[in-house]
Amino acid sequence: MNSETVRNLLVRGMLAGLAAGVLALIVAYFLGEPSVDKAIGFEDAHAHEHETEVVSRSLQSTAGLATGVLVYGIAFGGIAALAFCVALGRVGRFGPRATALLLAGCALLAVYVVPFLKYPANPPSVGAPDTIGKRTALYFLMMLLGVLLAIGAAILGKRLTPRLGTWYATVTAVAAFALVIGLAYAFLPSVNEVPAGFPATLLWRFRLSALAVQAVLWGGFGLAFGELAERLLHPKPATAAAGKAVPAAR
Repeated sequence: MNSETVRNLLVRGMLAGLAAGVLALIVAYFLGEPSVDKAIGFEDAHAHEHETEVVSRSLQSTAGLATGVLVYGIAFGGIAALAFCVALGRVGRFGPRATALLLAGCALLAVYVVPFLKYPANPPSVGAPDTIGKRTALYFLMMLLGVLLAIGAAILGKRLTPRLGTWYATVTAVAAFALVIGLAYAFLPSVNEVPAGFPATLLWRFRLSALAVQAVLWGGFGLAFGELAERLLHPKPATAAAGKAVPAAR
């Protein structure tokens, strides 16, 4: 794959990430923000001291949310496009659309679902301020493990394919991935800082909405980028009829 094609795919990946980010923004605004507002209300009702907001809540839930989600979508869209350039033709006989969807699914699993199951997202008022550094470090450690182990599982599956066949090689690689992730879950410290009296339903809805945002983001990216990559790499030939001149009327 030449540099011009890689550059074109990178641009298309960022555009697809932007489009997916718009979809994720809609989900975040309508599903996530109501839970955030209720969590802030719980915090205000139980706080002894009220801090002055540096940025207003209305700005956080509109321009701030849009900026964060769209920039995230564009950045990860570009990174995923570069990963697509490496993966295309190396993970099986998949076309651009299937490769893009497979890559998006693996990215969702490794980058978000794996750390989410160990350290799920929490709304405001959940979590002690003194432990935010530790919690952030543990989350990114789990994310790094998920990405590295996903790459390792892909390499393992490819190397086992000539001896075991595609099916058994894939099952073995997935089982190895799940086993190591399970060990990481067992040995890494847990974090449980939900305050007493915090509504369990609210916590559950917030976490589901956070998962839905990521699923829409990566699913939308896979579909959009797959279509753009397909059109770039496998353009449809012009029809013969379009290339023929219309005979002049006598």
